[in-house]
Amino acid sequence: MSQIAVITTNELMEKLEAGEKLELVDVREHDEVAMGMIPGAKHIPMGDIPASLGSFDKDKEYIMVCRSGSRSAYVCEFMQAQGYKVRNMTGGMLDWRGKTE
Repeated sequence: MSQIAVITTNELMEKLEAGEKLELVDVREHDEVAMGMIPGAKHIPMGDIPASLGSFDKDKEYIMVCRSGSRSAYVCEFMQAQGYKVRNMTGGMLDWRGKTE
């Protein structure tokens, strides 16, 4: 298995505050997302990722987000194996201290 690139919640917050355009994908379930998501993130539940691959662009890098960072790591492994550029947000929303919507 190849190494999955990661980003910490603080690094992500700095990039967003600096105005960087990032592709964030929240893979949590609907009830979890209802409690708040990082502004600008797309919600695609983990189970829907395989059927949604057509909506991803292999030229872009996607940052995967979940509650703790473990489900998003699985999604990263799967997508990386399909040839997508992905990065896992370590610590997930449990560690996120930025804004939510």
